[in-house]
Amino acid sequence: MTDTAPRPTLEAVAARAGVSRATVSRVVNGSHGVRERLAERVRRAVEELGYVPNQAARSLVTKRHDAVAVIVAEPETRVFADPFFARQLRGISKELTAHDNQLVLLLTEDRDDHVRVGRYLAGGHVDGALVFSLHIDDPLPQLIQRAGLPTVYGGRPDWNGGQGGVSYVDSDNRGGARDAVRHLLGLGRARIAHITGALDQTAAVDRLDGFRDVMAGADPRLVAEGDFTPAGGERAMRRLLDRCPDLDAVFAANDLMAAGALRVLREHGRRVPDDVAVVGFDDMLPIAEQTDPPLTTVRQDIEEMGRLMTRLLLRELDGTGTPSEGGSDGVILPTTLVRRASA
Repeated sequence: MTDTAPRPTLEAVAARAGVSRATVSRVVNGSHGVRERLAERVRRAVEELGYVPNQAARSLVTKRHDAVAVIVAEPETRVFADPFFARQLRGISKELTAHDNQLVLLLTEDRDDHVRVGRYLAGGHVDGALVFSLHIDDPLPQLIQRAGLPTVYGGRPDWNGGQGGVSYVDSDNRGGARDAVRHLLGLGRARIAHITGALDQTAAVDRLDGFRDVMAGADPRLVAEGDFTPAGGERAMRRLLDRCPDLDAVFAANDLMAAGALRVLREHGRRVPDDVAVVGFDDMLPIAEQTDPPLTTVRQDIEEMGRLMTRLLLRELDGTGTPSEGGSDGVILPTTLVRRASA
């Protein structure tokens, strides 16, 4: 049986640094009002002794848990199969780690999950929430509002009637879609189809609106709803070929659906881009560079969206920002068309 050395205490750190216990507590808890010379002595003593603050005691002082809930309004099977979520979570995790905060991942698939998540948030276990992939009529915003948690959303909100007061980060979905369709028109394509994402999500609606901005008056049969999955892209592409066999271009609302569309076009003997040009959205490199042919797509910086969401939330929690400071109209990141061989 081995002896376990006692954990260093706050008093031991104070003795090593030659300061009061209260001064050590202020430095450890990130409070202001300690001269830098003394603060540096405390930090050096903490390092030398290997002192680790008691999180429960620290929370009583700071009223902070240093934990943030990251809520993805999708089932587990979708979150872990779609690289979009991995990239956004990576951005969030990097930023939280840099600020010594913990990530608590919560997924919602059905109404029972919403109740569970609402109860957890109301229980005071986390300091704030980051939420993305919301669907229209999702009860999560109301549950979060009732919990009184500072929150930043990924994607344009639609549940508040556009009245503002909601902090969010999004990409220029509508502008990116316009760029994609204009590119196809510039290639001389005339029968341009669109595979939408799930239309209960604002990103899909915005990309459809961007398509319509450029293709006003287009044959409605050239629009088929997908669901942001490869299988959804395949199904939509088959419907489009049945309805409009003479189509000569396709803009898919994400790269996964574009990859599915490419498979169906190959099955039907359509050459890409000779017979049908294809453009996606996202620029997820494991997909866009490995499709056959490599995919022309609209790039959005998914990881940066996650990082920016986190920065906005942490600024609010630190008292250096407010939800409206991120803009009641939100922060919109630019998109870029990336040209490859498919169009």
